[in-house]
Amino acid sequence: MKLGVIGCGKMGRALVGGILGAGLCRPEDTLVYDSYESASAAMASELGVRVAPDNASVVEGAEVVLLCTKPQGFAGMLGELGESRDRLLVSIAAGVRLSAIEAGTGHRHRVVRVMPNTPALVGKGASAYALGSAATEADAALTEALLGAVGHVCRVGEDDLDAVTAVSGSGPAYFFFLLEAMIAEGIAQGLPPETARDLAVHTAAGAAELILSTGEAPATLRENVTSPNGTTFAALEYFRGKDFEAIVRGAVAAAAERSRELGRS
Repeated sequence: MKLGVIGCGKMGRALVGGILGAGLCRPEDTLVYDSYESASAAMASELGVRVAPDNASVVEGAEVVLLCTKPQGFAGMLGELGESRDRLLVSIAAGVRLSAIEAGTGHRHRVVRVMPNTPALVGKGASAYALGSAATEADAALTEALLGAVGHVCRVGEDDLDAVTAVSGSGPAYFFFLLEAMIAEGIAQGLPPETARDLAVHTAAGAAELILSTGEAPATLRENVTSPNGTTFAALEYFRGKDFEAIVRGAVAAAAERSRELGRS
């Protein structure tokens, strides 16, 4: 497979690293471009890929092109893809709808829209994708292989991608925010900073792994660890008193609405 990549930021780097590591493509068959020359040069130095002179050259030299640029500059980038036809374009831009991508490229290509997340950097991503009007089942299988190289992947309808963005795309930040607070209070309670950090981070990792390994519902595992009138009970009662569930659900809803706004802009 000849792979093209437009946008060499952290997510582009994570996807390319996983794809190469899985043997789905060779470095010499990977062509990248970023408007910041230093970004494409860094990816070339680290992964051994080739650097193209512009966006159109990436599309011309590839069969599959990962579009990893930010939503704010996406429309301009689409106008720089040249006149090549019948490539598979895989977009990770939040909120940019399939119809906009197809129209922006003159309906010359098959399009898949993807929402990955940053744990893809360590091969633990959670991604979802939706097919454009011309994309095929073969394109779906290839997309699953590409995303599967950096973690879990599932297929959804495009209308569900705003919710995907809110739950998994933005989701890692919610957990980082919670861990920041846990670490801070651990320190306030007398733990050395490094100890507080290690305990909080490993607790989060272990809790996630427990769900994946047992298949149990989070509510069941929560109940299993909560003794009546014990320490966990006290903490959960405090959460309930502050309406923790409503806060989290409101935050996820706000992220989903922002994704919809980006799609309308």
